[in-house]
Amino acid sequence: MQVHKGIHHLPTFKNAVLTIGTYDGVHFGHQQIIKRINDIAKEINGESVMLTFDPHPRLILNPNDNKLKLISTIDEKEELLEKFGLDHLVIVEFSKDFASTEAEEYVENILIKKFHPRKIVIGYDHRFGKDRKGNIELLRVLSSKYNYEVEEIPAQTLDEISVSSTKVRNALLEGNIKHANEFLAHPFTIKGKVVHGDKIGRVLGFPTANIEVSNPHKLIPASGVYAVKIKIKDKFYKGALSIGYRETVFDNSHLTIEVFILDFDGDLYNQELDMIFVDYIRPQIKYENWDLLKAQIEKDVQAVRTAIQL
Repeated sequence: MQVHKGIHHLPTFKNAVLTIGTYDGVHFGHQQIIKRINDIAKEINGESVMLTFDPHPRLILNPNDNKLKLISTIDEKEELLEKFGLDHLVIVEFSKDFASTEAEEYVENILIKKFHPRKIVIGYDHRFGKDRKGNIELLRVLSSKYNYEVEEIPAQTLDEISVSSTKVRNALLEGNIKHANEFLAHPFTIKGKVVHGDKIGRVLGFPTANIEVSNPHKLIPASGVYAVKIKIKDKFYKGALSIGYRETVFDNSHLTIEVFILDFDGDLYNQELDMIFVDYIRPQIKYENWDLLKAQIEKDVQAVRTAIQL
């Protein structure tokens, strides 16, 4: 898959089969659409192309809306799409200027001039252009003028995608990782950089990597302890990952994410890790002393060894 940042230096696509959308999570419903455009591209000896946006349009159009939480950041989305056979991913910076483009101008100057699509695969409810006036009907009206075909994603499929996205978010917010992974049809993952922490884990004999998630809009699952897989230098390790507000021994309102990596010894500061969620181990618990906490961590580590097979 080729990734293109922006639309100013795009290659000449061959019989482009184009779909447009945010595709947050790239869950099972999204994967069916990707399979469809891949299949069409093969039939017409063309290339499958996805146009997506960063940041998420809602963050620009509704800047005061703090409710949006992303199942996948743009970096995570890139890695996911690589696995599903897409030929080209084009990421456009979404801005107020971009949003103010008139709908017909958007079709002519962006979709046609930049992509030269042979076919556009899109849902009936997809809106684009200034005041979101553009829709699938406009694309159909302009199709004969610009010599492309339009294929509508069925309403039932779109409803299933919407329901699936909601199910994924709800499952994650409940800590139900197994259900979330089933809906996604791939493991939920968090990318984060290892930063310095308070080193309490080291004192207890379980040195943890403190994780800083770079995107503030990334959805973080419910507080608790999780079994995760972590890839370090092409090798996977088991990890016990804790999400919480430091209510174990002392109170702190700052959300922390930290992971104890089993059977690993090394310096990971400033490195970016992928934490691949496998299972939920337990809720967050407040302990009266360090000995009780240490005993519980030992149980957590054993539970992680049982939950993950490498």
